[in-house]
Amino acid sequence: MSLLITDECINCDVCEPECPNDAIYMGDEIYEIDGDKCTECKGHFDEPQCVEVCPVDCCLSDPNSVETEEELLAKIK
Repeated sequence: MSLLITDECINCDVCEPECPNDAIYMGDEIYEIDGDKCTECKGHFDEPQCVEVCPVDCCLSDPNSVETEEELLAKIK
């Protein structure tokens, strides 16, 4: 499943440069994650980098975007 950023985001700018897929971008008010690009860092890192660096723990799994590891890895290609 891809990740999402909740409205607890404080726009600290640390997550965007850490995303290996360029899936994180500034939305209208807070950072957002493009679910079509997010692979939860599969194929790049052991853990999602946005989750690792977020100081307010607002990067969470998106329950509306459940994907298998194979589906996530296929997005990289």
